Amino acid sequence: MNMKRRTFLGYSAALAATACTSPLSITAQTGSSAKSPGLDALNPSGIRVAGIRMVPVAGGKYKVWTKQVGSGPVKVLLLHGGPGFPHDYLEAMESFLPQAGIEMYYYDQLGVGNSDIPEDPALWTLPRYLTEVEEVRRGLGLDHFVLYGHSWGGILAMEYALHYQQHLRGLVISNMTAGTQAYLKRTAALKTQLLSPEALAKFNALEAAKRYDDPAYTRIVMEDLYPKMICRLTPWPEPVTRAFRLVNEKIYNQMQGKSEFEVTGNLKDWERWDRLHEIKVKALTMGSKYDEMDPDDMRKMATLMGDAKCVICPNGSHLDLWDDQAFYFQHLLGFLGSI
Repeated sequence: MNMKRRTFLGYSAALAATACTSPLSITAQTGSSAKSPGLDALNPSGIRVAGIRMVPVAGGKYKVWTKQVGSGPVKVLLLHGGPGFPHDYLEAMESFLPQAGIEMYYYDQLGVGNSDIPEDPALWTLPRYLTEVEEVRRGLGLDHFVLYGHSWGGILAMEYALHYQQHLRGLVISNMTAGTQAYLKRTAALKTQLLSPEALAKFNALEAAKRYDDPAYTRIVMEDLYPKMICRLTPWPEPVTRAFRLVNEKIYNQMQGKSEFEVTGNLKDWERWDRLHEIKVKALTMGSKYDEMDPDDMRKMATLMGDAKCVICPNGSHLDLWDDQAFYFQHLLGFLGSI
């Protein structure tokens, strides 16, 4: 970044800070006589910004990026996976939902993508992210909406339904089981199924030694495991590779851990099987034959909720919205059209 760009960014930040605290400054810049209660320091008034809206979170200390695509009576807020991945890999949604008259909202959770990325480990917890989802809902003015959560976003979606169910019209839990122990049982089985005895022995030895950054460990994950259980397409779609490139590993490591196959972060004790019966809103669980989440778990989750059904993609994996796309969206759109 050259000096002129740094100077410009510094000036812009100072100007934004001044605007946040001075209604007079905003009036002078825009020629508006708007009263201060209606001012929005994060988003310009009357300007088309392709559906993008910045929303204050963490009590207004930070902001997150959201984007509306399409319009319609059914509104869907998308919660991406991770923790620490951005929304980018969910961009397959744009090819299906808006065309069906569904209003969809991306959002990058705090710490990733286009949202603020503070250096504060105290922020990377499930309770704080749950509060953030409610802040985003209020910031977007959503009510009686559908909450869609994929992977880690599915954890957030379940938590939101248990705490704020009164705001929901529907719930979609995609590719996420209801507890960490079930997840670990499935990934342990997949390692045995997918790896040769030699590769499995090497992989287990590297994990036991916590050598997660060893090139041999990375090679087994990226060449032998992920292409069979995360996304079975060759090559991977660009939005998927982009999301992997932009991951915030600090968040992932703190909440999940340094390995996909061991949960050592603050999600290690997360279990919600015994509370799924409290979710009464109409729901859909989605899984896949080759997913790192057990399809039987996805079926079981649907039976435990009050008004839910399950769909299992026959040819998909964790990113079945890409590698079993036609089947996935046929059933997702069918559900959204039924509520």
